[in-house]
Amino acid sequence: MPITSPYTFQRISQDEFGEIAFEVMKHVFQIHDEYGRFFNETIFKRELANRIDIVHLEVPITVSFQSFAKIYYLDTMIGPGGLFEFKATDAIHQRHRAQAINYLLLADLEHAKVINTRPERVEHEFVNCTLRRNETRTPTIEIIDWDTSSDVANRFLGTLSSMIRDWGSALESALYEDAIAQTIGAGPDRNDAIAVYGSNGQIGHQAMRLLDPITGFRVTAFQKQEQNFAVHCRRLLNHTDLQKLLWANLTAHNVTLTMIER
Repeated sequence: MPITSPYTFQRISQDEFGEIAFEVMKHVFQIHDEYGRFFNETIFKRELANRIDIVHLEVPITVSFQSFAKIYYLDTMIGPGGLFEFKATDAIHQRHRAQAINYLLLADLEHAKVINTRPERVEHEFVNCTLRRNETRTPTIEIIDWDTSSDVANRFLGTLSSMIRDWGSALESALYEDAIAQTIGAGPDRNDAIAVYGSNGQIGHQAMRLLDPITGFRVTAFQKQEQNFAVHCRRLLNHTDLQKLLWANLTAHNVTLTMIER
């Protein structure tokens, strides 16, 4: 199975999740009053587990494709359907909401809450995702300026298409990049350092995902059309030895593939 976990998840209603969240926040406020705001999120999670039954911490979900495997750890599960993500940072940011949605899709859940314990007053936000992962496995695919005679481009397209059939197209873009890097590229744990040239020769190196020595790739998740991205990709190509960059933009129902060349 491409997405597995030893934990049994179950979708619950908004009202059911609200009842769980009310109980959780009561204890979080108490812990915050007793412990202060300077401990990291692990301390808060563990103390919460001391005060509430059926709390499971760091629940693993494994996402696999061919030789690739990545394990995500969900911060806190209360029962089969209560997902809570703890942070200890300046504020709740969009990346925290996006992470929670990624976890909801992986676990096939609908409701979560992000809790930030670092501020003077605890911040907490509901995050909802009515989308089901199965609904994202057959997106509309649009191909722009694609060289069908290119072996590396065809391998990129075929590999990404297989991943989408397994995982859907709405998970975090870094997951697809890591998997592509391991299965047909340089590997998931490193970026190749490519030479960068200025007006008077080489001026440094830039980390870049590579499929081969002259082909880079990027996976994004822009919800709106991002025209300037291609413009800046071409500028990058003009100052490196790369000849082309394969760009895949993935959303829940649409995938756009673009080959950007010098």
